[in-house]
Amino acid sequence: MSEKPAKRRVSGGRTTPKGTRPDGFTPGTVSHTGHEDLPPSPAWVPALMFGLLGLGIAVILLNYVGSIWDTNNGILLLGLGMILGGIVTATQYR
Repeated sequence: MSEKPAKRRVSGGRTTPKGTRPDGFTPGTVSHTGHEDLPPSPAWVPALMFGLLGLGIAVILLNYVGSIWDTNNGILLLGLGMILGGIVTATQYR
């Protein structure tokens, strides 16, 4: 059997000395304020979100049961697309 090579010791620790600050740092200033300046979403955004989610679920269930039309993969994709549209709309809600 061959011997394992000796492990290389890596000196750990800080790269910069403790207590230093980056150049241009001024305490008390905030570079990103977030969403405080954005107005709330219009009332149609949650209505569209819930409408697309509900219609998508209804289309998939009706396709599964086969009560309105014959089962079809295109109808299933339409329902999934509606659900995806509802999810995308939910990401825009403030």
